[in-house]
Amino acid sequence: MKILSVEQIRVADAYTIQHEPIASIDLMERASRAFVNWFCKNFETGNFKVKIFCGLGDNGGDGLAIARMLQPLGYDMEVFVVKYSDKTSENFQINLKRLERQLTIKYIENEHFTLHFSENDVIIDALLGSGLSRSIEGLLKSVIENINRSEVTIISVDMPSGLFADKSNNSTDTIIKAIHTVAFQLPKLAFMLPQNEEFVGEWHIVDIGLHKDFIQNTETRYHFSTPKEVEKLIKPRKKFSHKGTFGHALLIAGSHGMMGAAVLAARACMRSGVGKLTVHSVKSGLPILQTLLPEAMYWEAWNSKSSDFIATSFHVDDFSNHFQAVGVGPGIGVNGIIRTSLEKLCEICRDLAIPMVLDADALNNFSTEKGRSAINKIPESSILTPHPKEFRNLIGKSWKDDYEKLDFLREFSVRNKVIVCLKGANTAVALPDGTIHFNSSGNAGMATAGSGDVLTGIITALLAQGYEPKVAAILGVYQHGVAGDRASERFGMTSMMASDIVENIRF
Repeated sequence: MKILSVEQIRVADAYTIQHEPIASIDLMERASRAFVNWFCKNFETGNFKVKIFCGLGDNGGDGLAIARMLQPLGYDMEVFVVKYSDKTSENFQINLKRLERQLTIKYIENEHFTLHFSENDVIIDALLGSGLSRSIEGLLKSVIENINRSEVTIISVDMPSGLFADKSNNSTDTIIKAIHTVAFQLPKLAFMLPQNEEFVGEWHIVDIGLHKDFIQNTETRYHFSTPKEVEKLIKPRKKFSHKGTFGHALLIAGSHGMMGAAVLAARACMRSGVGKLTVHSVKSGLPILQTLLPEAMYWEAWNSKSSDFIATSFHVDDFSNHFQAVGVGPGIGVNGIIRTSLEKLCEICRDLAIPMVLDADALNNFSTEKGRSAINKIPESSILTPHPKEFRNLIGKSWKDDYEKLDFLREFSVRNKVIVCLKGANTAVALPDGTIHFNSSGNAGMATAGSGDVLTGIITALLAQGYEPKVAAILGVYQHGVAGDRASERFGMTSMMASDIVENIRF
């Protein structure tokens, strides 16, 4: 699903009006009806009052139309129009006249107003919508502050009033704090970012029938990976397949005291359909691995001086015609010897065109001053899976807000020609073509030790099976989240562990 800018949505509206064709007021009617259908499914009539706050533009027109449609359905309601300007939109005026025939509208005209809220009230915010590009002052500011103090359920129409859709706000003091946001046709970029969670709440999409040809032909840098889209990427298994069909993966993981990372990544890799798996780890960890995962093979890392993980030198002969993918990083440790071994590993994989996944300590080894100078040795199309702190250390700088973080993410991916899965809610998968794909699955219970190791195993397995890197990244992140959702259903978000995610991987 595409994420379009406010300007692109405005053009989509105009295109739909011209090419469907449909009158602007009728398109507004269709959008309002879609909102009402969602509202009625989620808020049946009962012991509460609906209070609709309308601005003077088209978002306010939506609010007036919504009120007109809800009133005959038995909802007890009040409608407020906030007169912060002498200008109104044409569609607002049409819907105002239509609604005035049904009920009395209350006007808020100056800052001496008084609003009373009961605990069962439901507020519908139709003040401003998504077209805002400047900070709010005066009467609107006072109304929004009053609404936010109400401590009742707030539902925003298309966009929380006061929140910018495509860029960071100068001030967050005057933004509606919605519990639900019901967006028209497509999600907004603002919905994907942690800094906006307290304003957007839980967001929902309703189809208002914008012209599909326009959406399909419009280019965008941002996408939201829906379940329907991602599940189509899974390859069906053919009847006469054998283990060689599904590839041989090498997982380089674990060190003294960190064998759990290797176990989680290895089990996730096997659960994700790889034909064969070899785990390269320290000698002391092999009994643990062989006991907990007898299905895998093991390659002992030998180092007579320490228990450091990949102090063993890698050679081309160890890899040629053996492995279809390499995953490296979980629990391997950080020091100069390991970094040198990683650089050699990257050179081998680049020369043999073996796709790579780099996570955790593999990234940490490239996050030192010397390590950053060697990032160019990471093969093109490799998949990096940092969490935000690891990414910050990798690029060597911080960001002022989540929008700048996305800019840094895109810049790093394009410059180094690698895929970066920046982990978190709505994990952002940045591709070398400059696009960013946000994930739709997963939950806060996955914010637990070992969850990232599981993702490494999943993506490594997909690469070994022949999925192209961008598909392996998007599909792997999605399936990781789905497994986490299954785990949370069984154990709850607070109680689930990374091993529960592994046991709920199902392709």
